[in-house]
Order: sequence, then C-alpha cells, then structure tokens
Amino acid sequence: MKKVIATNNAPAAIGPYSQAVQVGNMLFASGQLGLDPVTGNFAEGGIKEQTTQAFKNIHAILAEAGLTIDNVVKTTVFLADMGDFAAMNEVYAQQFTGAFPARSAVAVKTLPKNGLVEIEIIAVKD
Repeated sequence: MKKVIATNNAPAAIGPYSQAVQVGNMLFASGQLGLDPVTGNFAEGGIKEQTTQAFKNIHAILAEAGLTIDNVVKTTVFLADMGDFAAMNEVYAQQFTGAFPARSAVAVKTLPKNGLVEIEIIAVKD
C-alpha cells in the first residue's frame, strides 16, 4: 500500500504529483529544485546555493518519512548545464557520510522554473 509523504518544510508540488510516495520500506521522492519552501524563490546565488537548498528539501522530506540521508540508495541529478557538474558535486559530496548512493547525473535542456539543478532520490528503510 502506498502512502503519500508531504511536508511544509519542502516546496509544495507545482503540478499533479506528490513530494514523495512510500511503498513498504521504500521511499520515492520527486525531484527537488533549489526552491525555498517559505518564499517559493530559488536560493540566491548559483549552482552551489541551489544544490544546497535542494538537499535541505530532500532532508525535510526524508525526515517527514522517518528517514535520514543515510537511507538514500539512489539519486538522479538533473543539471541545466553540465558545466555546473563540479560545483554541484562539491556540495553533493558533503551531504553523505560513509558509502555514497548510486547516482546518475544528466544535463537537460531546461528545468522547471528555469532552475539550475533538480535532485530526486530513492531511499530504503532498514
């Protein structure tokens, strides 16, 4: 049975989707942009600030589901410009301790609201 996960500590869905869905011990979170959930605006700055905010949003969704970043087993990173990969990766690496999750990173033509980065995760409860 699936359970919808929603928190006010991450941006509300901007379309017909859920922030995350939990099925059994697995959590599938929708892609998170670098949007501040209070203002609805992108984090000021560039790729590093938007990546940091995207992870703040991911942490909030995980917490709502009773999980932590250590439960993440797979991430997908969407970049508006692959030239931002190194800067994104610097912030990304700071989010995890121990073994990193599996990851895909791709450049896309555009992201919602013209964001610079979007990150989605899959987490598993031990």
